[in-house]
Amino acid sequence: MGGEGHNSSGLPPFILTGLPGLENSQHWLFLLLGVLYTVSIVGNALILFIIKEEQSLHQPMYYFLSLLSGNDLGVSFSTLPTVLAVFCFHLREISFNSCMSQMFFIHLFSFMESGILLAMSFDRYVAICNPLRYSTVLTDIRVLCMGACVFLRSFCMIFPLPFLLKRLPFCKPNVLSHAYCLHPDLIRLPCGDTSINNIFGLSIVISTFGLDSALIFLSYVLILRSVLAIASREERLKTLNTCVSHLCAVLIFYVPKVGVSMFARYGRHAPHYVHTLLSLIYLFVPPMLNPVIYSIKTKEIRRRLSKILLGTKSRML
Repeated sequence: MGGEGHNSSGLPPFILTGLPGLENSQHWLFLLLGVLYTVSIVGNALILFIIKEEQSLHQPMYYFLSLLSGNDLGVSFSTLPTVLAVFCFHLREISFNSCMSQMFFIHLFSFMESGILLAMSFDRYVAICNPLRYSTVLTDIRVLCMGACVFLRSFCMIFPLPFLLKRLPFCKPNVLSHAYCLHPDLIRLPCGDTSINNIFGLSIVISTFGLDSALIFLSYVLILRSVLAIASREERLKTLNTCVSHLCAVLIFYVPKVGVSMFARYGRHAPHYVHTLLSLIYLFVPPMLNPVIYSIKTKEIRRRLSKILLGTKSRML
């Protein structure tokens, strides 16, 4: 495969990679990933179930949370097939079209997560800075429209990526750096001119992650200004406490992403498995921690979760 060119009609397969240099530990890593998948899938499914069943949670803040949980399930299920194949069954080859499909869905859900976090910051801004208008600004229809806009924006941004890759010839060994397909990984493999792909990839990252993070930061500057205007210290803390869960969700999403980007640029001499581990943290930790954070910080969810656990325990006895 090394010297022979492939174009999109040839549809060359790709070779997935586990953790180079840590082959003897990959079974243990799979056990760890299995725990992360279980917590993520069960936790987010429970959040969706509780919001659906609990009438008191039928309000904008929890509608956005249900979007976040549904999106986290999407992230988990996008990576699950190939991670399972590589770490459990040692099946490393993936077809070109399957790889393009997985890349599309991983990046779609990643971009959507950024948009959902932005929508949630707007929800917190309206709730704290304009509480009297909260119910009129964030109606059910507007929440639905915001969710649809997040999806459409992400879909339109990601949709061209597979086609931009398919037009390129592949003549290098098609060995990927991860157990799943990511665009920054795939763009290193073609032998043709990838400048259009690189420019498009950079522009969509800036116009989504860059813009979203700036607007989230701005919303919290305005929230902080409004909170500092409250006379009572107790009321200030109580108001800020309503933002803790969302702030944690923002940090566990953006900090690993920035870490992966910085390491890719400045950490090229570090062992390759470090980059792979950072990528795993970026994709696996937010879907696992989001339901845990919201379960701990949200009284209604915590109460309903306790009922479910007690009911399950009594049935087992």
